[in-house]
Amino acid sequence: MTKQNVVPVDVVAAIAVASSYPLFPYPPPRAGGRKKYLSQLELRGGRISAWVDSMKASSPTHDKGVVALSGAPPSVDACLDEQSAWVMRHPSALTKFEHIMSASKGKQIVMFLDYDGTLSPIVDDPDSAFMSDAMRAAVRDVARYFPTAIVSGRCLDKVINFVRLANLYYAGSHGMDIKGPKKPRHTKARAKPVVFQAASEFLPMIQAVGFSSCLLAPNFCCYLLAKTLLQAYKALSERTKSTAGVKVEDNKFCVSVHFRCVDEKSWSLLFEQVRSVLKEYPKLWLTQGRKVLEIRPTINWDKGKALEFLLESLGFADCKNVMPVYIGDDRTDEDAFKVLRDRGQGFGILVSRFPKETNATYSLKEPSEVKDFLVRLVEWNRLSMKARSKV
Repeated sequence: MTKQNVVPVDVVAAIAVASSYPLFPYPPPRAGGRKKYLSQLELRGGRISAWVDSMKASSPTHDKGVVALSGAPPSVDACLDEQSAWVMRHPSALTKFEHIMSASKGKQIVMFLDYDGTLSPIVDDPDSAFMSDAMRAAVRDVARYFPTAIVSGRCLDKVINFVRLANLYYAGSHGMDIKGPKKPRHTKARAKPVVFQAASEFLPMIQAVGFSSCLLAPNFCCYLLAKTLLQAYKALSERTKSTAGVKVEDNKFCVSVHFRCVDEKSWSLLFEQVRSVLKEYPKLWLTQGRKVLEIRPTINWDKGKALEFLLESLGFADCKNVMPVYIGDDRTDEDAFKVLRDRGQGFGILVSRFPKETNATYSLKEPSEVKDFLVRLVEWNRLSMKARSKV
């Protein structure tokens, strides 16, 4: 280690203390108002009921029927009409499979897959969200023919352990921690090695507390960010332990508070507990998904940014003959759907049995349909290759 790379112990200690202070002076990106962040004003104010209503809207329970997007209690006929209208706007990717494949003619398909609720079912215990052997086989086969990435809110190590396939690209913590295979396939000549941690953007915080960023390696910044979130994880675990059914999960660069097993009557209490902890971390922000509250740093990074980074790393950043396909089920996937829509390239597929406001083009109802889509994609490619070989 050279002298200029040595970080004095007193500097390390000072920065460790500073890691509980604001990380960035700017707010996180917003996706058309669909992703909700908890600002400091809201933390101090009385918007608990609005957040609980939003938690209910984004977390439909069991088979209560179609939830009206307007928020008004729907009649049975209104539910059916709304379901039909929504499916017209976001048709099934299985029904439109031939149309999708026709659009991919002459283009390189690149697959992006969320994990929970997409490759595995949503289960009560997040640690038991295992994908089936059939799903794993389908993903493995897809990756043989197309560049394939798993983009998850889980920490990188967890999602790798769940999927257990070596020839994939993995993006954990909502894309903040990315790793590619040791022997990548399907890449262009200008492809780059895929190892990335968005926490390297933590450097502005170091400058903000008066230390020179040239003293610190990005890996140390990642350590500081993980340390801050670990502190928040411990505080949240302690503060919410009185609420039956809550599960707090450390995902390295984000903290997930699962309320899948929490009685709906206790959601307000749980939100108040989370809010009280976040007051101690002024620049950690709250987002929400399917029965989960997620605490994340205000780093300008999300699943959409991860998608763009991976496309660039694979050598497809400026290609006209690439067709990215992103399949996901949650609000955090909307960032990726929006990127594809804005690029006018590829499309998103939302996994949902309920009508939801979305930037996705197509829909699938549940993970079993995701598997069916992947199996059909592999079979279509095999038949196409066979047909080309006869020409």
